[in-house]
Amino acid sequence: MAGTIAVVSALGMTAVLGGCGVTGGSADVTLKLVAADYGDSAANSSQKYWDKLVREYEADNPGVSIDVSVYSWNDVDRKVREMVSAGDPPDMAQIGAYADYAAQNQLYKADDLLSIPVQADFVGQLASAGQVKGVQYGMPFASSTRVLFYNKALFAKAGITPPKTWDDLADDAEALKAEGVKYPYALPLGPEEAQAETMQWMLSGGGGYTDSVDSYGIDSPENIDTFSWLKEELVGKDLTGPVAPGELNRADAFAAFAKGEVGMLNGHPSLMKIAAKKGVEYGMVPMPGKEGTSKSTLGVADWMTAFKKNGHRDQIGDFLDFVYSEKNVLAFSREYDLLPVTASASATMTASDRDRHLRPFLEELLTSELYPVGKTSWADVSAQIKQQIGKAVAPGGSPSGVLGHLQAVAARAESAE
Repeated sequence: MAGTIAVVSALGMTAVLGGCGVTGGSADVTLKLVAADYGDSAANSSQKYWDKLVREYEADNPGVSIDVSVYSWNDVDRKVREMVSAGDPPDMAQIGAYADYAAQNQLYKADDLLSIPVQADFVGQLASAGQVKGVQYGMPFASSTRVLFYNKALFAKAGITPPKTWDDLADDAEALKAEGVKYPYALPLGPEEAQAETMQWMLSGGGGYTDSVDSYGIDSPENIDTFSWLKEELVGKDLTGPVAPGELNRADAFAAFAKGEVGMLNGHPSLMKIAAKKGVEYGMVPMPGKEGTSKSTLGVADWMTAFKKNGHRDQIGDFLDFVYSEKNVLAFSREYDLLPVTASASATMTASDRDRHLRPFLEELLTSELYPVGKTSWADVSAQIKQQIGKAVAPGGSPSGVLGHLQAVAARAESAE
């Protein structure tokens, strides 16, 4: 696969650029699937995963051929949009979002496709996040959570223990700063993935992007308190490093952690490989909350969708039942260090010694909350958060002012849905 370039999925995972495809043989029905690449090189391209899965499925289902095209995260959502706009959608698309297509009545409901045991096996939070007005259109395909990573050597040198509360985190950051650590706590609120760090902190303060009735609540008292604390206790005390949080991107924060320049930061499973490659010894603990471990953490997911345009409902459903079998979900999750989207595969990984490195993330999944991806407004709101949220903690910035502005943007986008 030529011309590789690192890009990012909704999970924040790196992936490679490629437009390779595999076409099945002649059959009564050919299903087209467009899928995203989770690999970071040609050697572990998702193309290999799909090639093997399709060969197995076609061997047992001679009347159905599966034509798979794999694209990088840089391209896959755009490719599907172009196909839909041209009136030629794929039968299935494994992509980063589903709400727009659901709102336009272009997708099959999960109820219409999957067998009851398969649909019932989805992890509850992920299945709920795939719903629009109580109906599931997005089928979770891959998931991830975030935990707090810390540099064991820097913590030992500073004589500190991993934090359980915000106050602990601030005290640890002070001790790390006194030891000359460049980024005591790395706070990436730059445009690459600020919506993730923002939600992680909002949840730890008892807030979030939405309220109990699923309306936007970005400027809730809890969220304002959280960002006021960040501004005053971390950023204002120079505990977040030399780059302003609004200019620090997640990839740069991860790279700095791998260089041994970061004491603490929120991370997902791919940071384990990045740090281990550079010989950084790290520990992982749940995200600290205001008065104890955070009650919920950020969960993220990518989605499988099925378009109605070409029909083939029964064949699509049968193939997806196979895709979501425990064997295939485990194979995919283990290949890319992602969390399984089914309860059966999650239980297997939790009990398996070979997957012990993922246990902290698996444990977080059960209390995770996801972005409000069922809202068609979320893409615009998320884009505004990426651009604006850093100002909330900047010198002279107003947490209530910035969050109030974002709430107004969200309310307008919501009413336009």
